[in-house]
Amino acid sequence: MKLSRQGIADRAAWTSKGYRMPAFDLDAVKARTLAAPTWVHFGAGNIFRAFPAVLQQELLDRGLADRGIVVCEAFDEEIVDRAYAPFDDLSVMVALNPDGNLSKQVVASVVRSVKASAGLEEMARIFEAPSLQLASFTITEKGYAVKGPDGQPLPWIAADLGAPPAAPKSATALLALLLLRRFRAGAPPVALVSMDNCSHNGTLLHDAVLTFARAWTEAGQADAGFAAWLEDRAKVSFPWSMIDKITPRPSEEVQALLAADGFEDTELVVTAKKTYTAAFVNAEPTQYLVVEDWFPNGRPPLEKAGVLFADRETVERIETMKVTTCLNPLHTILAVHGCLFRHRTIADAVSDPELKAFVERVGYVEAMPVVVDPGVIRPADFLRTVLEERFPNRFLPDAPQRIATDTSQKIPVRFGETLKSYAKRGKGEEAALAAIPLVFAGWLRYLLAVGDDGLPMECSPDPRLAELQGKLAGIRLGDAGPFDAALDPILSDPKTFGIDLVAHGLAGKVKAYFAAELAGPGAVRATLKKVLGT
Repeated sequence: MKLSRQGIADRAAWTSKGYRMPAFDLDAVKARTLAAPTWVHFGAGNIFRAFPAVLQQELLDRGLADRGIVVCEAFDEEIVDRAYAPFDDLSVMVALNPDGNLSKQVVASVVRSVKASAGLEEMARIFEAPSLQLASFTITEKGYAVKGPDGQPLPWIAADLGAPPAAPKSATALLALLLLRRFRAGAPPVALVSMDNCSHNGTLLHDAVLTFARAWTEAGQADAGFAAWLEDRAKVSFPWSMIDKITPRPSEEVQALLAADGFEDTELVVTAKKTYTAAFVNAEPTQYLVVEDWFPNGRPPLEKAGVLFADRETVERIETMKVTTCLNPLHTILAVHGCLFRHRTIADAVSDPELKAFVERVGYVEAMPVVVDPGVIRPADFLRTVLEERFPNRFLPDAPQRIATDTSQKIPVRFGETLKSYAKRGKGEEAALAAIPLVFAGWLRYLLAVGDDGLPMECSPDPRLAELQGKLAGIRLGDAGPFDAALDPILSDPKTFGIDLVAHGLAGKVKAYFAAELAGPGAVRATLKKVLGT
């Protein structure tokens, strides 16, 4: 069982092992797509192959679409070399069901994979095609960054702002260049759809692209009217979306099961840029994608594959519900404390009595009162599914260390928005919260890089890790404090927590919990038991 166009021709070998196979003519779909493309995607990572690519596969299998997707990778081009090209752009999607069974399918909706550095003209031809309906993106929140905290262009962006670059340094510069080519080719309409897991993702994409367009126009390097075309809602759209599907790194356990089937191409790959990939991708079966229905050039009928299309207000409410209450903050709690307690998976962490009580307190008691019901998905039902079905899925090998990556960038949204909602009420209710300050104390304790067993541990990558650890330098397990000099500058920074915790009466609790968690080995768990009453 080799993963290639030739290898899957022997369909019986695959179906006999339970693999769902493509139900369409691969050659015909590829030919139609390359002749008149409708969908291009940026970001060739695991979430794309596990979710958008499978959505289009569903439409192709049912005869509801006749063209596939062209995918372009601009950040880690080794993904194309090692997870696409050797397998004729095919992949195997493995759904990890809570009952332990695997749902396996060969995905063939990707007809072409392109490395941005070598494929600029090919991508330009795609963008010049009037048939192109949408370009979608899973490039992570960092992929939209244009300026640093000081308001100045990031070093790798600055060179691209002077003129349309021959070799763009970022995905957004590449996109702006391709859109300029589309504008010059008659300016047909198009939708630019961020599917990244960040708030107001469409606006982030819009702002990044317009930064380049305006800079080039001011420098006399872009056509008159280019920026105005990008701002014309009838021509170019930047819909908001909410995406939710837990997609861990390819698992060694899944690798072994696929190899036992006779599937030969199961090598686990770690690229030079530390991307974990393979010919297969594994993910949970539960998934949500809600997209603002704003497509000036039409779109595939993705609602037939389960995508929910709605207005912007509904998308925002669903995104806020997920990111600030029902999933993301709870993931962060389990990740940070899962590391401190040395749990191997998120499922192990949520089965821990103290951590289960912790996420239930934050989700149901402290965050739920300020969530706006989006109407189409009930927050309580979504939260119940997360805590009772999704996180406890022992067959989903998601590591706390992966989720703990970039925690400093996540906290202002995942917890800060809830605190802001309380503050807007003007009743001082935020000062009465207990579990959310306990989250912050646990994160500060985590930054000391010492587990609750008193032994050293490694913190996950974070752009502010060195800075924050520097501010906590000198604090050791067993120290009694006070820690005002070290902690007050951190706790008073609204960029870190969403609000000034000192001004809102929460800093005292954080410092008290932090001191308690420093008492010695086992002090983190003891503090959770005391505060949560477990």
